[in-house]
Amino acid sequence: MKFGKTVVKCRIPILILALALLVPSVIGMAKTRINYDMLTYLPKDIDTVTGQDILLDDFGKGAFSFVIMEDMQPGEVSDLKEAFEKVEHVDTVLWYDNFMDVSVPMGFLPEKYYDAFNSGNATMLAVFFDTSTSADGTMEAIGEIRRLAGKQCFVSGMSAMVTDLKDLCEKEEPLYVGLAVLLACAAMMLFMNNWIIPFVFLVSIGMSILLNLGTNYFLGEIPYLTKALAAVLQLAVTMDYSIFLWHSYEEQNEVCADHKEAMAEAINKTITSVVGSSVTTVAGFIALCFMSYTLGLDLGMVMAKGVVLGVIGCVTTLPAIILALDKLLQKTKHKSLIPDTGRLAGLITKRFAVFVALFFIILVPAFIGYDKTNKEVYYDLGDSLPEEMEYVIANSKLQEKFGVGATHMVLVDAGLPAREVGNMIAEMEKVEGVKYALGMESVVGSLIPEEFIPESVSNVLKSDKWELFLVNSEYKTAGDEVNAQIDELNTILKRYDASGMLIGEAPCTKDLIEITDKDFQVVNAISIIAIFIIIALVEKSITLPIILVSVIEFSIFINLGLAHYTGVSLPFIAPICISTIQLGATVDYAILMTTRYKSERYEGKDKKTAVGNALRVSIPSIVVSAMGLFSATFGVAIYSDVDIISSLCSLMARGAVVSMFSVILVLPAMFMVFDKVICATSIGFHEKKKKEGKELQPC
Repeated sequence: MKFGKTVVKCRIPILILALALLVPSVIGMAKTRINYDMLTYLPKDIDTVTGQDILLDDFGKGAFSFVIMEDMQPGEVSDLKEAFEKVEHVDTVLWYDNFMDVSVPMGFLPEKYYDAFNSGNATMLAVFFDTSTSADGTMEAIGEIRRLAGKQCFVSGMSAMVTDLKDLCEKEEPLYVGLAVLLACAAMMLFMNNWIIPFVFLVSIGMSILLNLGTNYFLGEIPYLTKALAAVLQLAVTMDYSIFLWHSYEEQNEVCADHKEAMAEAINKTITSVVGSSVTTVAGFIALCFMSYTLGLDLGMVMAKGVVLGVIGCVTTLPAIILALDKLLQKTKHKSLIPDTGRLAGLITKRFAVFVALFFIILVPAFIGYDKTNKEVYYDLGDSLPEEMEYVIANSKLQEKFGVGATHMVLVDAGLPAREVGNMIAEMEKVEGVKYALGMESVVGSLIPEEFIPESVSNVLKSDKWELFLVNSEYKTAGDEVNAQIDELNTILKRYDASGMLIGEAPCTKDLIEITDKDFQVVNAISIIAIFIIIALVEKSITLPIILVSVIEFSIFINLGLAHYTGVSLPFIAPICISTIQLGATVDYAILMTTRYKSERYEGKDKKTAVGNALRVSIPSIVVSAMGLFSATFGVAIYSDVDIISSLCSLMARGAVVSMFSVILVLPAMFMVFDKVICATSIGFHEKKKKEGKELQPC
């Protein structure tokens, strides 16, 4: 009671402090850098990442793009090339005039190199930047190149992608929060008994969200996915805690002398339930931190922090606001739209065998769909972007006009004899799907002596320690064909130079596929084990964690399985995140009903009465909670043009509804079937009657 009384007594200072913290929070949020390159979260010790660092350190080159120019004369292209070279952070631009004067007809180039630069009405330049793929300087340079060249210029490559992605996200993100707030507020107004309280919830949660986003400044930078989803997710998963406090406050108002005493009591009762509820959600987000692909670490840390801040706000800021507006809140009550659920609870309890049968009938196809969905995810990050985006158009032109789906960069020891490098390039060009390889040896061998190679070219292709050459592939990034090609190229490379490295978007994406496949298994196992242990400790039972986790995992199988059966391909990160988020966020529904069921059995009720009462009392809270999560994410799912964000929100919205139905329909049936086992393997089902010496109701 002491903590609750302290909060009530200090409510004005609490509000002043909360408002004061908004200032540094907004500043911190504005100054937190956002990373739009998903490949930077790969482990730092793999060859593809090490090679990128070498490229930047030894060659002074980080990002690389092909720029396609259409319907331009050679002189115009040459002039634009010179203009590009003056753009800040552009290191080198390679084109035909690096090898021959523009006055010499291009036909004098060997056919292979002519085709590398030209196709019909289009010509192509290779642009190297002195900053990394997603650096602010690189993105600014991409924008300047587009501005200089106008509509006849198409810039491909990862840097162009992150530039366009940044622009799109910055345009859409404010609307994500707006949609989440609008729809969540509408849902709360309908399903709760007060017109004003949803706005109070949103003010309190909004303060916690701003504090969470502001403290991200100390992380250095966060991925765009975290920035886009953090506010929506925090609103969705912490709304429950506010509802718990409000319901508790209303109950205490009926038995306490005044509203301050009622709030103090409500705070103390809410702390216990909210902390217990939030632990499972935090565990789900913490599980993401165990991914080798460190995007999970960033997302998991930010969201776990958000849940903790949400709990703190629920028992400090929210009570202070409610007390300040108490008179208004008492005048704006209305009847909830949720009808009496006694009849529904009785029907579900009576027909429990039907729902047990449905569980086992649906389980098999649901798991098959779930398993197939995990194998059908896509890894090409460009596939998540709208078709009208400039980067997508540029990549399509690169594929259609030049037959280039991906560009690999090969680093070999500069001391490797020229003959061996030449032989290696020749072998690589015979690999299926390789259009050509372009390096010092291929240029020197076919055109001019090495000492006559312009410095602008030799500096790109050779340093004191390393030699670089480009391999253009016909295959798109992330496909089975390009991955097999990468394996074959690596085999050739390692035979000539064991220290050599194959780098670029496609090799990095291949590593991403292998790493996240393992991460999915690890994260899934950790989240299940952690939540199993938490439920076992909270409910003091061995069997209840098995039943509760099984019901929610069943919901996850259905949710992800539907993607397969509806023909929807998901981004690779979606199954990993949803498996943990849905488990952590919606297992609370099951815990809520289980706690009431346990209490009813402890009071000596028979199993049918206990399960029926637990279901009747829990349905309104479960429905309100699920609708809060659904409404906060559904609008973003419909609106967003970024498929990763849209897919994650769609899965969260659907997952909330599926979990709601599973807990309301399947969990009570499991209690009816396994009641005897639960009683025998759990503490707290018989204790009260034993102490009073009364006869127990049989399990």
